[in-house]
Amino acid sequence: MGDELWTMSAGRLARGIRRREFTSRDVVEAHLARIDAVNPAVNAVVKVLADDARRGADAADAAVAAGAPLGALHGVPFTIKENIDVAGQATTNGMAVFAEAIATEDAPVVARMKAAGAIPLGRTNMPDMGLRIHTDSSLYGRTRNPWEADRTPGGSSGGEGAALASGMSPIGLGNDIGGSLRNPAHACGVASLKPSTGVIPDTQTFPVPDRALSSQVMLNQGVMARRVSDVRLGTLVVAGPDPRDPVSVPARLTDLAPGEKLTVAVMAEPPGGSTHPEVAAAVRAAADALSAAGHRVVEATPPDYEMSMLLWAGMLFNELHDVRDQLEPVMGADARAIIEASLARFPKMSSLEVYLMHAQRDGVARRWGLWFEEHPVLLCPTWTQPAFMAGADVAGEEESVLELMRPVLPGNLLGLPCAVAPAGMAGNLPVGVQVMGARYTDLRVLAVAEQIEDRLGLPTPIDPRP
Repeated sequence: MGDELWTMSAGRLARGIRRREFTSRDVVEAHLARIDAVNPAVNAVVKVLADDARRGADAADAAVAAGAPLGALHGVPFTIKENIDVAGQATTNGMAVFAEAIATEDAPVVARMKAAGAIPLGRTNMPDMGLRIHTDSSLYGRTRNPWEADRTPGGSSGGEGAALASGMSPIGLGNDIGGSLRNPAHACGVASLKPSTGVIPDTQTFPVPDRALSSQVMLNQGVMARRVSDVRLGTLVVAGPDPRDPVSVPARLTDLAPGEKLTVAVMAEPPGGSTHPEVAAAVRAAADALSAAGHRVVEATPPDYEMSMLLWAGMLFNELHDVRDQLEPVMGADARAIIEASLARFPKMSSLEVYLMHAQRDGVARRWGLWFEEHPVLLCPTWTQPAFMAGADVAGEEESVLELMRPVLPGNLLGLPCAVAPAGMAGNLPVGVQVMGARYTDLRVLAVAEQIEDRLGLPTPIDPRP
C-alpha cells in the first residue's frame, strides 16, 4: 500500500510531479479512485469535483512539460470544508438552507492554495454551522471515524479528518473556533495547526460577511494533513494578510532554530476534569520523546487554566443567545439540541458581565504571555478522552463532552498557535497530543510537533474499519 499515490504526503506528491516521476493526472485519478472505494463507508467527502480536478491536473501537467514556474503544491489535490468559499460552489455550512448559496469568489485560503498549484478535489462534511464537535450534517448525514465506525471523527472539520486518515485527500482546509481543526486530528490520527489569530486570513460570505466578535477573536482558518511537514507546507502557502480580513496581520513567525532546545511544560492531566489514562500516557510518551531530543521537560500548568474555559464559553454562547431564534428554524434536530443544552448551562449575560468578561480575558492573556517566557512550549492532550461514541453529545452526555474538549479552548480564547500530532493509541483509537506556544510561534510549535511525530506517529492512511 505504501507505494500507492494516495498514500503519499502532499510534499512527496509535489516533488514527484515536479521531477516527472508521475503526473498530476495520475495523482488525481488515484485519489478519485480511493474516494470511490472508501467514501461510501465513511461519508467524509460530500461533493467530488472530478471533472474540474481532471482539467486542473491536465493543465498542471502541461505546465510541467513546458518548464513553467511551479508552485509549492503544484498538481497536488486538496479538499475543502463546506463552510469555506469556493467560487461557483455552494457554501452550505452543512445545512439545506444554504444548499444554493453560491460563492462568487474564493476565500483567501482557497485562492492561495490554487496559486501554489494545488487542485480542488472535493468538499468535506461538517455539522450544521460548525456548532458541534461531532460531524453529523442535517444536509449530508453523519461522517464515520475510519478507525471505528461507531465513534465520532471529531468536528467541526470531521469530514477533513476522516478523508485524510483514509487516504481520500493528502491535504485539506478547515477552521477552528473551539478545536475544530484539532478535534478531528485527535479523533482521526492526523495532524493540524490552529494558527495564531491573524496569521491566516478568514473571510466568509454566508450567512453574512460581517463576523461576530467571537469569530473575530477566536475563529481561525487552517491546514490539516497526515504529516506535520505538510501542515507546515500548507500553512506557509496560505498565511499572510488579506484586505478582506481586518484582523489578519503580516506576522513574522518564530521557528525552532537549528539545534535549539527549549523548556517544555508538560500537563498530562489538565485541571477541570478527568483524563483517560492512555491519553495521559501518550502525552508523557511525547514528553519522553522531546526529552530524548534534548529539550528540558518540566511539569507545569499555565495560570487561570479553568477560567479560560469559562471565558471561551461565555464569549461564544452569549452571542448564540442573540441569534438562537434565527438558527433554530433552519438547523437539524441534533444541532438544535446542542444549542439548547449549551445555552441552558451558560445563561445570557448582562452588558456589565460582558464588559468584565473581556477585561478578564485580557488579564488571562497577559498572564499566559508571561508564563510562556519561562515555558516556551506547553505539551498537553488535545482531548482528555478518546473519540466518543457518535451522538453522545446529544444523548445526555453534553457536560462530559465539554469536559473532554477543555484543553483546546485556551488556544481559541487567547489566539495561540496549537499544533496536533498523533502520538499513540487508546485501545483501537488514535490519540493526538497538542503543542502550544506564545502568539506567532507557529512554526516552532510545528517543529516540536514534528519531533514527536518522528518518534510516535501513526501509520496512516488506513482502510476504514467497521
